[in-house]
Amino acid sequence: MADDWRGKIGAMDPDRRDFYLEGSALARLSAINEDGFPHLVPAWYHWDGTAFWFVLRDRAEIAAILAQNPHCGLVVDEGSVKDEANNRFFEMPKVWAQGLAEVIEEPNIGGKWVDIASKMAVRYLGPNGPEYIQASINQPRWLFRVEPTVLKTWEGTGWAKKYWVKNEKTISYEEAHGLTGSSD
Repeated sequence: MADDWRGKIGAMDPDRRDFYLEGSALARLSAINEDGFPHLVPAWYHWDGTAFWFVLRDRAEIAAILAQNPHCGLVVDEGSVKDEANNRFFEMPKVWAQGLAEVIEEPNIGGKWVDIASKMAVRYLGPNGPEYIQASINQPRWLFRVEPTVLKTWEGTGWAKKYWVKNEKTISYEEAHGLTGSSD
């Protein structure tokens, strides 16, 4: 059995993935700019169980890029999550996705984005969330929806077995991941 410090090793099932995505980790959203280079930004997100939602500022470069070329990728990950108050424990959780960013709203004031941004503000800022939104409510924002065409997850301090190369110089995958014998 793997030692506790490794956490659960492997892909997350959909319920665990959704539970993780309810947390406060930032997404890193990436798009390809007109020069063919990745443009990568940290961003708040909302996950509805099917798609990621992004509320982006009117002048955000990533928004202009996505409006021209919707192909994008994103990652949500962090180190250890030990949130006893909400019984959330994850070791090195990772969610990554690819998809097409759909423009739901071009920059506007008071659109559908307000409800999603309000939920995100409370999730990321706690009781200060409503004040944050109210102070910037009259700033125009885009609303994008990304339904993943590729969605993968992983958690735990260990490699996926498919990456482990067997050779005479390494110990076995099982030994390296504490899966042989007892850890007592």
